[in-house]
Amino acid sequence: MRKEYTCIVCPNGCSLQAEIDGGIVISISGNLCDRGKTWLEEEISAPKRNFATTVSVEGGDMETVSVRLSSPIPKDKIFKALEIIHSAKAKAPVHIGDVIIKDILSLGADVIATRNVEKI
Repeated sequence: MRKEYTCIVCPNGCSLQAEIDGGIVISISGNLCDRGKTWLEEEISAPKRNFATTVSVEGGDMETVSVRLSSPIPKDKIFKALEIIHSAKAKAPVHIGDVIIKDILSLGADVIATRNVEKI
């Protein structure tokens, strides 16, 4: 089966074509760099995503703090990770770069604060 993708690795946004047989990549064309090929191989075999959300803060000048993952996680684990993140509570003060949740779901990604929240 032949499928078309748009690469998201760099600003080129290459139109990639992949020949796939039973979930196995047979060939990839259209990439201007090797990063696009590597990205598409991973996207087909084990897609990963990074995301940002918020965590509740106790005793802070804001009720929530924005957070992101330190690295992408498997796409099929996103909703479970969000469950854990949304049930977490951070205690003020929170600083940019603070690890709010270490190694979420044992996937090697930390949940990291992306703004400061001061203690009240």
